Amino acid sequence: MKFRSLAVAATAALSLTALAACGSSGGDDDAAAGPTTIDVWLMKGSVSDDFLKRFTDDFAAKHTDIKANVQIQEWNGIGPKIIGALASKDAPDVIEVGNTQVAQYSASGGVKDLTDKKADLKGDDWIEGLAGPGNYEGKQYGIPYYAANRVVLYRKDLFTAAGITAPPKTREEWLAATAKVNTGGNQGIYLPGQNFYVLSGFIWDEGGDLAVKEGDSWKGGLATPEALKGMDFYKQIQALGKGPKDSDEAKPTQTDVFAQGKIAQMIAVPGAAELIAAANPALKDKIGYFPIPGKTADKPGAVFTGGSDLIIPEASANQDAAYTFIKELAGEQWQTDLAKTMKYVPNRTSLAASVGADEGVAAMAAGAANGKATPNSPNWAAVEAKNPIKEYQTKVLTGGDPAAAAKAADEIITQALNTK
Repeated sequence: MKFRSLAVAATAALSLTALAACGSSGGDDDAAAGPTTIDVWLMKGSVSDDFLKRFTDDFAAKHTDIKANVQIQEWNGIGPKIIGALASKDAPDVIEVGNTQVAQYSASGGVKDLTDKKADLKGDDWIEGLAGPGNYEGKQYGIPYYAANRVVLYRKDLFTAAGITAPPKTREEWLAATAKVNTGGNQGIYLPGQNFYVLSGFIWDEGGDLAVKEGDSWKGGLATPEALKGMDFYKQIQALGKGPKDSDEAKPTQTDVFAQGKIAQMIAVPGAAELIAAANPALKDKIGYFPIPGKTADKPGAVFTGGSDLIIPEASANQDAAYTFIKELAGEQWQTDLAKTMKYVPNRTSLAASVGADEGVAAMAAGAANGKATPNSPNWAAVEAKNPIKEYQTKVLTGGDPAAAAKAADEIITQALNTK
């Protein structure tokens, strides 16, 4: 699943050609006839108009033998469109896909293996939350593009009034600070009971996972001792507020709840602060950010990394030119520009400082160093469609037996992941 509430991103409305003409215009051997035209699908919201113009102008100047025809796609309904393109003989040359979707597309056999390009692209420096999902069955099909992840948004004024002089860096410090601000009519934290992405991070911190692969089969992992510890911490921190136990961050919209002024903390991407300030301008300068704390101060808590990878279809007639495009877009110059322009996390850990002085993005980049993704199975989307993890969370938070609830959820996860 693509993590779509990544940021309040600028909408790219550049439409260069009709989708009916999505196929490549000529092969790499057509140099005598003029520049090789490659068709590129980028997703709405991943780039702004000004960034795209800067990039495409620079690319055209550097690579006069390649004409990049960039088409902006809508996320809604993109899955079937990409599957159809991969199965066709007239596919685009580069496609941006959600990082957790790479396994599904790669399993079809329609995506080019780019393992031999990893060193050339500085792959040892990629953030794991993008590189891991891009690697399917030991081969690198997806090239990390950009990422975003959740941080803690907090009311600086409420922390100061409670005598908290610095953001917490460990779980224990976080619990203590949250308890201090959970008073006087204020909620220490607003954490809905079914935010399973946040739960995932707590589980990863304990050494567990949502599901694990054993041989050729998958098995749900919620009933393991490690995962149960993660759920126990979720229960502790969630209890220091009044978040609903039976819904997620969209019901009600948590930024609207925070904007009402009685919430000390919430967990979201930094861009959520813009929505809060739009609803309540009085909070504009009162919101700060810190990475979700880990078990020890030397490492932030694990976070789900949302974002995108870039793939080249096997049916592309211009794979060399497509790779040239990817190398530029995923390289240091344009990753740095993209991070500053769109407030994203760049694809390499060494570029984290490139986000500049933006406090929210800096906190996000720090957390991304310990970013992970959901189990890398082509069938993971089927798990999220049923989402037994959310039901499991509600059962535990409303007094149910954690082990029994986890076992029941694991059975559903196991069945979904092993369905052919």
